Amino acid sequence: MSERITVPAMDVPLFDEVDVLVTGGGPAGIGAALAAARNGASVLLVEQRGYLGGMATVSQVPAWCPYTDKQKPVIRGIGIEILNEMKARMEPGFQELWKDRLDWVPIDAEILKKLLDDKMAEAGVRLLYHTFVSKVLHRDGIVEAAIIHNKTGTQAIKAKMFIDTSSDADITYHAGGQFAQGGDEGELQPGTMCFVMSNLDRKRYMAYCKEFGNSLKHAINEAKAKGTLRVVRDWAGISWVNDHTAGFNFGHIFGIDGSKAEDLTRGAVEGRALVHHIAEWLKSTIPGFESGYLALTGEQIGIRETRRIIGDVVVTADDFVACRSFPDDIARNAYFIDVHMAKPTGGMIISHLPDGHSHGIPYRALLPVDIENVIVAGRSISTDRATQGSTRVMPNCFAMGEAAGTAAAILTKRGLNRSRSIDIDELQSQLIRQGAWLGEDLHANKQT
Repeated sequence: MSERITVPAMDVPLFDEVDVLVTGGGPAGIGAALAAARNGASVLLVEQRGYLGGMATVSQVPAWCPYTDKQKPVIRGIGIEILNEMKARMEPGFQELWKDRLDWVPIDAEILKKLLDDKMAEAGVRLLYHTFVSKVLHRDGIVEAAIIHNKTGTQAIKAKMFIDTSSDADITYHAGGQFAQGGDEGELQPGTMCFVMSNLDRKRYMAYCKEFGNSLKHAINEAKAKGTLRVVRDWAGISWVNDHTAGFNFGHIFGIDGSKAEDLTRGAVEGRALVHHIAEWLKSTIPGFESGYLALTGEQIGIRETRRIIGDVVVTADDFVACRSFPDDIARNAYFIDVHMAKPTGGMIISHLPDGHSHGIPYRALLPVDIENVIVAGRSISTDRATQGSTRVMPNCFAMGEAAGTAAAILTKRGLNRSRSIDIDELQSQLIRQGAWLGEDLHANKQT
């Protein structure tokens, strides 16, 4: 065991006391905060960066994963509201190209940041940026306060309900929750340092790609064989926000545990080095990229996997394959299982559902065992590892967050602070009224 020191006990000032504290401003936190506030709760959203958006803005993930099951949108409500309003603020040419499309829509991070600030102000959500939750005070399964740190100092926030949208389930971790992490040997999916390039020529690039199956696979494999490109996969995700600017999801950094600061540090250093190497290869090799300019790398390496809570139910790959519904469904998922290799010599795990099909995400998967007033939403909900490779993506996080925020507001309005006290029928009916999609059967049974 490493040497330890004792920190003297200290009294800290109370920063605020609210109905609902949301910790983490990614898509799950956005959905949770907006839903809770719109349903009448007082809400404070704490985010460690100076803006919202999570992986879409912090890590420059270049596109939204699909909102549809290839036949209809399964992510609706707040998630599709944010997508459509982002598109409406983008350039006319982009709007024309993407107006009727809901899958793999490119993200303009700066437009998204401003949009999310505006949405929070409209809903009456209080924001506290540049703030980190380091521990919680809890007793007998009830979290009483979160301890925060920022430039002001150390303070506390009390809440009736806590929504843990920290991606790594930090609130649950500090409250003594139970977890699983990674595979059988603790292995984790790799991280990716996403990036943006400008001064590109999209038309020349598209003409080149058309010769080789509309991707860079041929060029990547050729360069890997020559030793001029140091990447593992022969895949590059490229999303164009206009004819001269594109975001890239390209390359892997292995062995990164996003719940450890030392690993995030290594991911930042190695990730930037890999991005510069990739950018130079693109400029020297790919038509349309000759004059390209590396404009931006992610503030943090993109993380796919860390902790998963042990919840009241664990959603499994069998549930995924069977397109199973649950009596307490609060969202649907149609994204394919997409588990990236944990080691450079490993392989991908990919499994698609048939078009038009999805499975349910039950409310119980958001509830950490033995903790009464915390609801978890986002990639750390209670699933097995394979299913986490599907549920983890941003559109799903919007939907889970909206359900968590709605539940927290319903509970606090009734003077309750135990997540399992929710009336599931009331929660589902309210989500449907808000525009969420819970599947044909539930919608048929809950006509409003």
